[in-house]
This record gives sequence, structure tokens and C-alpha cells, in this order.
Amino acid sequence: MRRNFIAKQLYAAGLIATLWLLPLAAFAQQTQVVAPKNKYKVQDDVKLGAQAASEVEKQFPTINDRDSEAYLQRIGDRLVRSIPRQFDQPAFNYRFKWVNASDLNAFALPGGPMYVNRGMLQAAKNEGELAGVMAHEISHVALRHATAQATKQSSVKNTLGTIGLILGGAILGGQTGAQAGALAAAAWQTKYSREYETQSDTLGAQIMADAGYDPRDLANVFRTIAGEGGGGAPEWLSSHPDPGNRYEKIIREAQYLRVSPNPIKITRDFERIQSRFRSMPPARTMAEIQKQGGGQGTENPTAGGRYTRNVPNPSQRAKEFNEVSWARVWIPDNWREFGNQNAVQFAPDGAYGDQGITHGMMMGVYPSSNGTLRADTEAYVNETLQANQYLRAQTRLTSRSLARRQGLTLQLAGRSPITGDTEVVNIYTTRLRDGSLFYAVTVVPSNQVNVYSNTFQNVLGSIELN
Repeated sequence: MRRNFIAKQLYAAGLIATLWLLPLAAFAQQTQVVAPKNKYKVQDDVKLGAQAASEVEKQFPTINDRDSEAYLQRIGDRLVRSIPRQFDQPAFNYRFKWVNASDLNAFALPGGPMYVNRGMLQAAKNEGELAGVMAHEISHVALRHATAQATKQSSVKNTLGTIGLILGGAILGGQTGAQAGALAAAAWQTKYSREYETQSDTLGAQIMADAGYDPRDLANVFRTIAGEGGGGAPEWLSSHPDPGNRYEKIIREAQYLRVSPNPIKITRDFERIQSRFRSMPPARTMAEIQKQGGGQGTENPTAGGRYTRNVPNPSQRAKEFNEVSWARVWIPDNWREFGNQNAVQFAPDGAYGDQGITHGMMMGVYPSSNGTLRADTEAYVNETLQANQYLRAQTRLTSRSLARRQGLTLQLAGRSPITGDTEVVNIYTTRLRDGSLFYAVTVVPSNQVNVYSNTFQNVLGSIELN
């Protein structure tokens, strides 16, 4: 009895050990990715990427809708957390923005800035396909392919001075991608080698699996792209590995990865943002943006909204807004937020669109000219009047406390080109501790001033400046 019992124990232990080792054996077969040789410092990537990002955002129209931008950042953060430790660079700042362009494309810059075309989301069949494109781009950044490629190009002229022009691995490559990466120097067409593209496909698949996505969705992107070519691969894929081969390689790699049995596919956020983008006015192609002289900077964050005559009154319930570094405020919970780290707009549905807001508030930071509070306020007011030529000053600047600080206020008014009604605009300013001008602006048709008066005062009274 005792001997048989021990034998059974040994058999069971061996069986358990075998079962435990099976997935490890499969896992060990995944392709080992090795970062290419690189003579540049990590800080070179960071510096060059920041410089190139500044140019990108001047020349290409970005979509700074807070909801869609936060969605893109959430996907990016999930993927970045799955970068293998040996490729994780703490100095890199991975940040993600939408470009209002119709092409199925995305590109990343050294050090982490990444730009995804609106057309990519509109064409994606699920969140996994979008994440696949992003994982491919993240892989180019993590493997430092831009500076590695410059290392290969030993010519002095093709080193630091041109790294910032290298497209950060646009998954589509070719002419369209090179224009995006090279910006004004579009004639300088740099494409990643097949070796680097294959590395990014492989590492991208591994990152996806670890982040809870199905790497096969990255493979499917290539079929989507090929389908856009109308019977053949688009021109921009011509000098890259054939999309069919890339598809097969990623499918093969996925066999050796621990893919979730229930990977992330269709999510509510994906459906909501995709629907919002599809309802926006048609986007230009990257070629059209280039031909027409660039993107004219950042798109109005409220672009794509629809104006109506039936704008809901401010809700009696409030919600806290604290997504900027310089202030927090309580606003009606039926107002939406649009903007970035320098300025934000609040408006209810039906009160925002391509020409701004008709009901609601704006607040932001305006750079100081090293003048007095009055001088800086006058500069801001003059800029506002130039941008909204239907408005006229109704009062002079007068003193008013704002956020428990000395401030100024002024009223403007004029017939709105959007509603046809007289619009009343009140501007409030004060100084931040770094010397910048903080402004808060209320906007409402004159026939609804009484409806919004208490709400505006409550919101202004709730502002806390950091």
C-alpha cells in the first residue's frame, strides 16, 4: 500500500510538472527581439522627438477633443505598460494625439510622441486593430529605430540634423508616411528597413498579447490596408515587406504567445469615439494637407458638434473638472469639456461646433508680456476681438476678485453669426503665480442671461487656481 501510494505520488507530480512546463516551452519559442546597434544617447531620442512633435503640431491638424484624446491615451498607456523591461526607457514620454486626416496611418517620433490618423480609427473593425497599429509604433520607439537608422547612415549630414525628420515607423510607410515624418522637408524620404519593420511587427505582437489584445488583429490591419489599394497594395506599401507576408509572420508569432481567451475587441469607448469621428465633416488626406499649406495648427476642439436652437439649461447638479495642472472648477454635469493643457471650453450639447460655443464657459492660460495685469488683459481682449469681429466692448475694465485674487472684468456683446441673436460675453482675468494671465469667459445669448446668471457665478466662485 505504501509503495504504490508513493509511486502514484511520483506519477502525479511528474504529470503536473509536465503540464506546467508545456506553456513555458511554447512561450520560449516566441521570437527573440534584439535592439539594433545605436551610438546615440537616449536623451538624443527625447530631444529630437520633442522638436519634431512641435513641428508636427504646427503643420498638421490635431483633434483635441478631450474624450477622444483620453481614449487614445488609455490604449497607449495599456500598451506601454507591456513593453518588455529590456526595452523600457524611463526617460521616454509616450503621449498620443489624433491627426484629423483620412489616411489609414499612424506615426511615432523618437522618445515617445505618437500621432494616429482619424481615418485609422474609422476603418478599424475593433479596438484590437487600432491597438495593433499603436503597438507597432511603440515598438519602433522602444527599439530606438530612428537613431539606430541614423547610426547606420554614417554620413555626417545624415545624423542628428535629420533624425527628427525620420518618420517614426508609419505602419503604411511610403510617400504618405514620409510626408508626415519629414514635414516641410518632404523630399527627404526616409523609410525604415525591412529588418526594422519586421522587428516592430514581432515586438508589437508580443506587447499586444501581454496587454490583453489579440496579435492577430495587428495582422488583420495589413489586409485592411491592402484592401484600400483597390485590388493591390497601396503605393505606400510598395517598398516595405509585402502585407501578406507580414500577415503570415504575425499569425505564426501569435501561436507562441499567451493570448487571452477573451481578448479586448469591441468596447463601448471604441464604438462611441468611432461614431463621433464618423459624424464629423470629412477629413482631408495627408497629401491635401501638405498641398494646401499644412494643417493650420490645431483644429478647434469643438469641431464636429452640431448647433441647435434647443440647448438644455444648465443642470443643477455639478461635477468637478481637474484635468489641467493650473486649475480646478465645478461645472454643471450636463456640460462637456473640450481642450488641452492651455485652454478648455465647457458647453452643453447643441451649443458647440466648428465655430466655437454659443452657451457655456472658457478658461485658460495666456502668456504674459511682462506687463501689468491690465496690460496683459487688454492684450487678451484685443486678440479676442480680432478673432470675433462681431463683438464690441460694452464696458471698461473694472476690478473684480477672481479665485480670491485681484482681477479684472469686461463685457463684450454682438450679433452671433451662429445663432443670429445678440451674444453676451464676460471676460474675467487674474494673475497666476508664474506670471501668466488666467482668464475665464462666459458666453450666452442675451435672451438667456437670466437663466445662466446663477450658474456662471457658481462656476466662477468654485475656481481654485494652482
